[in-house]
Amino acid sequence: MRQIPFPDPGRPDTRSTVRFLLWVGRQQWRTQILGMVSGMVWMLSIALIPAALGRGVDEGIVGHDGTALVRWALVLVGLGAVAAAMASARHFFAVHNWLSASYRGAQLTALGAERAGPALTRAMPSGEVVAVFANDVMRLGGLYDVMGRLSGAVASYIVVGAILLAASPPLGWLVLAGGPVMLASLTLVVRPLQRRQAAQREEAGRLTTLGADTVAGLRVLRGIGGEHTFLRRYEQQSQRVRERGVHVAGIQAALDSAQVLLPGIFVVLVTWLGARQAVTGEITAGQLVAFYGYTAFLTMPLQTAIEVVDRGIRAHIAAGKMLRILAVTPDHDRARSSSVPVPAADADLHDPVSGTRIRGGVLTALVSARPEHSTAVADRLGRHGPGPHQTTWGGTRLDDLSLTEVRRQVVVSESDPRLFTGVLRDQLLTPTATAASERAGTATTTADAGDDRLIRTALDTASALDVLDAVPDGLDGLVEERGRSYSGGQRQRLALARALLTDAPVVVLVEPTSAVDAHTEARIAGRLAQHRRGRTTVVTTASPLMLGHADDVVLLEDGLAVARGTHRELLEHPAYRRIVIRGEEDDQ
Repeated sequence: MRQIPFPDPGRPDTRSTVRFLLWVGRQQWRTQILGMVSGMVWMLSIALIPAALGRGVDEGIVGHDGTALVRWALVLVGLGAVAAAMASARHFFAVHNWLSASYRGAQLTALGAERAGPALTRAMPSGEVVAVFANDVMRLGGLYDVMGRLSGAVASYIVVGAILLAASPPLGWLVLAGGPVMLASLTLVVRPLQRRQAAQREEAGRLTTLGADTVAGLRVLRGIGGEHTFLRRYEQQSQRVRERGVHVAGIQAALDSAQVLLPGIFVVLVTWLGARQAVTGEITAGQLVAFYGYTAFLTMPLQTAIEVVDRGIRAHIAAGKMLRILAVTPDHDRARSSSVPVPAADADLHDPVSGTRIRGGVLTALVSARPEHSTAVADRLGRHGPGPHQTTWGGTRLDDLSLTEVRRQVVVSESDPRLFTGVLRDQLLTPTATAASERAGTATTTADAGDDRLIRTALDTASALDVLDAVPDGLDGLVEERGRSYSGGQRQRLALARALLTDAPVVVLVEPTSAVDAHTEARIAGRLAQHRRGRTTVVTTASPLMLGHADDVVLLEDGLAVARGTHRELLEHPAYRRIVIRGEEDDQ
């Protein structure tokens, strides 16, 4: 049994959905073959039971031969035992193939989402991405679940047709030719069903996105009295999903009813012809019994074939959704390696777009009347966002370094902090922070006292020890989804502590104190300057409390650096003074 997740899920063939489905099947070809062999033996054993029963009737009962009756009874027992054993084996391999394909698809999709990064949510709604993981990955695996039964259905169908052909050519030809013709008629249903299911999935993805956005912003919506507006939007989208579902249901019902109707019609025809031949004496009593058994059995392969069609449609749509994620082009090639040496930790940073120069080893503040301009500079300093970047560090273009190295050396903490479900300690002590503590020789595991000291030091710098004291179990307490149990200021301070724990040579903080009160901001400003002394730190802010502790302040107008100096020196600049005075009024 393979371990899941796979150490390497492989490189899929993404040229088309069919090629992707075939590629997934090839990755588990051994268990697929075992499942198909066990499926064929299982269904053939069942298919041969009517033949053995008919021979027992003719030779044992009609022929009054007790030995023959016992012999064929033992054959029936043997066939039943083989069918039972192979049914267990087929089910085992079916579940194995289903889970392997599903989780391989999930792993590939997750890697694709990670590779795409922020470009993914620009290419497709987040709700659709969630729906892929929630529904589509399992639908992908469902196709490989049924492959063992399909092979058994085909093999047994051919065997039963050959037996009937030998006993009665009309019946044999009816079975061999009639079944495929009936299945071919399903093409009238397949394409409309596929289109309607795809449309329904699109609407369901939009509904998931809308629901997630509404729940995430419910506190804000209530504050402005807008929750009813968004609830109406959710209700309207729900109705669209329902309408699409009704459209799907009609075609789906036709396909489901075909699983009963088509085999039923087929069985009636075979039974009618067999009964007529028995009446005219063309077949024996035992053959008539066998024919009835065959007609009952034939429903299995026919229903299996129809089920494969249904699952194939679902898997095809699911594969298409996954390929959409895999096809998203990331902003940067994370896999590209670089032989360019990493600049010195205290090297200067330069953003040619804005003309901003960041001196290495000091605390620099970026000030702008429009926060999006300073945020754009911060993003370029960290090589975030699409397109080539001309930002240099120590004269070396960030684009010439591998993205992994840039992320390790330059950490950008956004203004909208994101916390995830899990243990608080794990939220703060990221792998980068763990590596930093190991370099310092203070810890080897996250449970060591050295790590606790690092965390508490960072929390103290972020003035967030009160947050830790309010959490049951302290660092071992659980963070709820999106950190919703914390206030905006608490989340912001925890995010600041998390950034500081990386101990990166360059840390860029976007509005790190916008959600805290003035007294807390004053403590953070002084402690931050002390904590990061001698290392490059960039802060985007308009708060005089933070600006007063900065070694350098850069004023941006229309996204361009127009003035530079200390906070006190720049107070003589009219534009800077207007921004700072407004910041002082906001603090009051």
